[in-house]
Amino acid sequence: MTLARLPAVPLTACLTLIAVAATTTTATATGNPAPTATVSGKPAPTAVRLALPRPTGPDAVGRDILHLVDNSRKDPWVPDSGPRQLMLSMYYPARSATGAPAPYMTTTEAASLLRRKAPGVELPPETVSATRTYARTGAPAKRGRYPLVVLSPGLGLPRASLTFLAEDLASRGYVIALLDHAYESSGTTLPDGQTITCAPLCDQPKPPEGGQATITKNRTKDVSFVIDELAGRHPAWKKSRMIAPKRIGMAGHSLGGDASAATMAVDKRVRAGVNLDGTFHPAVTLDRPFLLLGSQADHVPGKDDTWDASWSKMSGWKRWLTVAHTSHTSFTDLTILQKAVGMSAPDELSPQRSLELTRAYVGAFFDLHLKGRKQPLLNGPSPADSEVAFHSP
Repeated sequence: MTLARLPAVPLTACLTLIAVAATTTTATATGNPAPTATVSGKPAPTAVRLALPRPTGPDAVGRDILHLVDNSRKDPWVPDSGPRQLMLSMYYPARSATGAPAPYMTTTEAASLLRRKAPGVELPPETVSATRTYARTGAPAKRGRYPLVVLSPGLGLPRASLTFLAEDLASRGYVIALLDHAYESSGTTLPDGQTITCAPLCDQPKPPEGGQATITKNRTKDVSFVIDELAGRHPAWKKSRMIAPKRIGMAGHSLGGDASAATMAVDKRVRAGVNLDGTFHPAVTLDRPFLLLGSQADHVPGKDDTWDASWSKMSGWKRWLTVAHTSHTSFTDLTILQKAVGMSAPDELSPQRSLELTRAYVGAFFDLHLKGRKQPLLNGPSPADSEVAFHSP
């Protein structure tokens, strides 16, 4: 989804997290009163605290921040900035939940996100940046080798928008590289303190030559470089020994989902991929496992012709699932604050349930294809998950 196409309605594509509502002002983790959100100048019905959903796996989760520089190419969107820079949040299974709580994002990133995506919501950026997470910085790594999953967010969205999935997969025994593609996010803070935004790309009067396919192609280069740096002979991450280099997957939301398929088409190291509600630019031919998971409103057969075309070109294991009463942001962290301030559709699936289903099916997919564990959940409709439909066009 391009920024230009993102709805102007506040919170449709802005940060949303699990919000703990209270009928009175709620104390934050620091003991200070929780700020009250307002929409278009009117106070929201309740104060909120923000917290991600608790991971479902047995392992504690650690997190490192990694800054990578690809000196082999200039940044395609701002060439004057020099080599391509990438910021990653690395999540991993930890021996114990020691260390400091991992910040959700910087306050500057939060302020940029709110300005760009939620102009009608008067929510202090400190409320967003202080969102409760479950990963810990400095947590000791658990011994063993684990599959690597690269996560790519939607265009104009920060990497933090997939934190709910990154933490959950790490708790289930995966190393996660959650990636910000430079100048493609609402805000990315670099090690020097500078926060760059997607303005050079997203605010242009027209997309780059070749349209979104050009952006997707660039993302494939980002991801292949990241895999080189994490699983190559001279790894850039001090915990790279945790990675099983022959068990690599990728998932993404929106344009990030498109990038998952496009990366698999050019990098055979990626063995399995997931597209969360993203259009393909264009359809790709794949011979390895792929999961399509999207909203029933937009991605049942016949709704998005790029899904129909891509499905016919997938010769490996594949599933096409849609979830009833969901929207584009239902597959990201971004759905829950929207609900908390009363801006989601009346019949929309609760954020807790949409995130639960996303975690369950994405986790089952990678457990099957990167760990070789049988997953009955993926064999057909489950009465327990009546919202989920399986399609075979």
